[in-house]
Amino acid sequence: MAVTPDIVTPADLRLALDAGHLRLRELLGGLTQEAARAPSALPGWTRGHVLSHIEGVGLALARQARYALRGRLIEVYDGGRAGRNAAIEAGQRRGAPRLRAALADALDEIEASWSAVGPDDWGRPVRYRDGTLFDAGLAWWRELEIHTADALLGRGVADWSEPFCAHLVEFLAPRVPVGVELSLTAVDGPWSWTRGTGTPVAVRGRLTDLAAWLAGRHPVGPLTGDPLPDLEPWP
Repeated sequence: MAVTPDIVTPADLRLALDAGHLRLRELLGGLTQEAARAPSALPGWTRGHVLSHIEGVGLALARQARYALRGRLIEVYDGGRAGRNAAIEAGQRRGAPRLRAALADALDEIEASWSAVGPDDWGRPVRYRDGTLFDAGLAWWRELEIHTADALLGRGVADWSEPFCAHLVEFLAPRVPVGVELSLTAVDGPWSWTRGTGTPVAVRGRLTDLAAWLAGRHPVGPLTGDPLPDLEPWP
């Protein structure tokens, strides 16, 4: 049983991506060299690493859109995960001005790619998870929102929208441990989920904190259910 916000539609997704792109552009305006080299919310990664990853994954998923509109399939990353990791390491070494410029250029290309997707195109097949163009668009939404928060540029998990949090909870349901019936209840609205089977475990907290915990990020506020169960890997 789940009580959640409305399911995200392609029109909702387009508006959410536009808003996310605009926020990131605004946050990048104050990026200094010192800030680019400072730690991010991800262990072992600076802000430069996170921003380089946003650039790379955004362009990779935008490429899925461009090729899908041509009726073609293409791998998400050239060189697979090794190529992805090498690009992040190379990209994070750039100075703040080059990082800002590269990400701004990437956002231009990303926006152009997704704006070309018409209402009847979202079901086109893509190589990403052997899914559809809508799946790839949702993936970019997750990457954009989560890693914008990871960059610690002024927008965090507490700023995630209700629809985004609800989408994360649904997408991350496979993280519920085997043998656990996990009940999630938001204390700040009429949202609740029950996933899995087995030993009942109830977790309560603000919607953003529930989503952050499932995403492997630090909740801002407290969650009941101590000790919280260890979650499975990301799906």
